[in-house]
Amino acid sequence: MENVINFLSELSWYWYLVVFIILVALYDLFNRKHIILRNFPVVGHIRYWLESIGPELRQYIVANNREELPFNRIERGWIYASAKNENNYEGFGTDRDIHSHQYIFVNNAMMPFKVEEDHISKRKPEFVPCAKVIGASKNRKRPYRPASVINISAMSYGSLSAKAVDAMNQGAKKVNAYHNTGEGGLSPYHKRGADVVFHFGTGYFGVRDKEGNFSMEHMKKLVADNPQIRAIEVKLSQGAKPGKGGVLPGSKISKEISEIRNVPMGKDVLSPPTHSAFDGIEGLIEFVEDIARETGLPVGIKAAIGKLAQWEQLADIMQATGKGPDFITVDGGEGGTGAAPPSFADHVSLPWVHGFADLYQVFNKRGMANDIVFIASGKLGFPAKAAMAFSMGADVINVAREAMIAIGCIQAQACHNNTCPTGIATQNKWLQRGIVVPEKADRLASYFTKFNKELLEITHASGYEHPCQFNMEDVDISLGDMNLTQTLEHTYRYRKTPVDYIGLSKMENCPYLGGK
Repeated sequence: MENVINFLSELSWYWYLVVFIILVALYDLFNRKHIILRNFPVVGHIRYWLESIGPELRQYIVANNREELPFNRIERGWIYASAKNENNYEGFGTDRDIHSHQYIFVNNAMMPFKVEEDHISKRKPEFVPCAKVIGASKNRKRPYRPASVINISAMSYGSLSAKAVDAMNQGAKKVNAYHNTGEGGLSPYHKRGADVVFHFGTGYFGVRDKEGNFSMEHMKKLVADNPQIRAIEVKLSQGAKPGKGGVLPGSKISKEISEIRNVPMGKDVLSPPTHSAFDGIEGLIEFVEDIARETGLPVGIKAAIGKLAQWEQLADIMQATGKGPDFITVDGGEGGTGAAPPSFADHVSLPWVHGFADLYQVFNKRGMANDIVFIASGKLGFPAKAAMAFSMGADVINVAREAMIAIGCIQAQACHNNTCPTGIATQNKWLQRGIVVPEKADRLASYFTKFNKELLEITHASGYEHPCQFNMEDVDISLGDMNLTQTLEHTYRYRKTPVDYIGLSKMENCPYLGGK
């Protein structure tokens, strides 16, 4: 044995490399899974390595500034610069093809809105609250006016890491934005001071009994124990995978997640595609009213939009009874942070702009548009896109991926496999260590501040004080035919109902204003 050890110690390093390559070659030759490795042993691994870093190669070397999806380099760069409080301007004019299909043009006024010296926008240039009070039209006990028109969309603790949720909540607190919990329940990391919209889906995580059914007693206790919860959202579907449930593997359920979600450890947990707490449209309305009555909070629904027949039925019953959701969150079929099969993410449900136009008209033609707060979610975290959304009837913008980018997401598109290199969409503790929570909270706050400030500047350029005053004639969209553009009103064939606007100064003193 000693002679063998002495012989091995005298060998040069390259002999070990040769032996390693021979072993790899033998493994490749006799493997049954990969054709490339069987036909091209050893060197075939280069192909798989290049494939694994393909997104990064395209992102930083191959793709041009405007080419990538979901967010191109210019879009990410604007968010990064805004989050870091750096120069987010661009020079030498736009590099976008302004004649491309679906290009947005905001129509500026000849005389912009004049901000006087004593105007609130001089003191608080980022102050842009929601023009409507959620729950006011149905006389809820605890109405709520979001203090910011940009807020954090539904992303669960579990889908995101603890540090990511913590940073987002602390950042939202700094700018008085609300933080939607996502369907994973209210975690300790949602309790850092920001307003919270409690969101739940078919799994009823955080408000379920031992059998997995919805529990009103759990809901009442949750709201009573957590006064930062300002509204409740029932998820019917989401843009990434409408009409599809999910499974939380038992291996991913830690003690903390078990306690937050009210689920057993070590056992797979099913989120079915449909709700068990109610049946049909009338059942949904009664369910919403029961929660609102028992908690005193405004209650809304979230959905991706496809067929309209059931929405028409919902609107008819709401019009006849005066009951129903206080707000509707319209999620675009562009998808989001939730992992989904490509067939769902790519093809099921309408993109936000088409889905919202269809849904808004259902309520608008019945004269009900001002009774509902419309929350828009679907790649709208840019001021010009937000101006378009407000022109179409949106009252609030929710952002998910844009918020992730603000705290350091690099669009690695690894949200679904627990290997997110930035630690944002993974439960890997080593990867999470890269997130410095106070610094990332400041970045989210800076992004939201810059967004609100720039949206308000676009609003003033169009002659208005608040973005709720935008109408369908304030934005043109390129139709792609002979470089012609048309107003949103002409394109989508409806006219937005004007919002009952009271002025920014009165909103500042509103007793229902969030962030307090």
